[in-house]
Amino acid sequence: MAREMIRQGGRSARIQEEVHKAVNTLLKTRDRSELTVPMVAETAGVTPSTLYRRWGDLTQLLADVAVARMRPISEPDDTGDMRGDMEAFILQYAEEMSSKPGRQMLADVIGSGSSGATVKCCGFTAFHLETLRKRAIARGEAGFSIDEAVDTVVAPVIYHILFEDREPTPDYCRERVARLFQNS
Repeated sequence: MAREMIRQGGRSARIQEEVHKAVNTLLKTRDRSELTVPMVAETAGVTPSTLYRRWGDLTQLLADVAVARMRPISEPDDTGDMRGDMEAFILQYAEEMSSKPGRQMLADVIGSGSSGATVKCCGFTAFHLETLRKRAIARGEAGFSIDEAVDTVVAPVIYHILFEDREPTPDYCRERVARLFQNS
């Protein structure tokens, strides 16, 4: 009887890892406008047709790399109360997303025209907000509506980052959180 081999990650995962690594390496030394599919393929050690088959074009590839970089690696800070947790979350979020790399990641995701990339990013934010809500409820606090948190806190911050009409300063972020909890 043949034993079934279980591949951890497999070839596809290894290719994705190498391609993502190649993009990130190239972006350290080149402007993104200089990147080409053949350049990324050569750096990753794959053929350009592999990239076209998997990602379609450079825009989709850059969006995929951005989504991977935006994936949360830890839970939001636990400050001991709901409002403090939300403030810590949005202050860190605003700082990361308004940085040059953060703005470029947002531009890559939104500019890809791929609903898959934007849905994943929204999912990351919703996951963090749900973590904050559950944590608050576990402490005996009332919790909050995820939709209201997005509409009142996250969306205005992202708007200002994307359109660069004003900086989402720490005071602005705290004011958005205060509005969310004004009736609490």
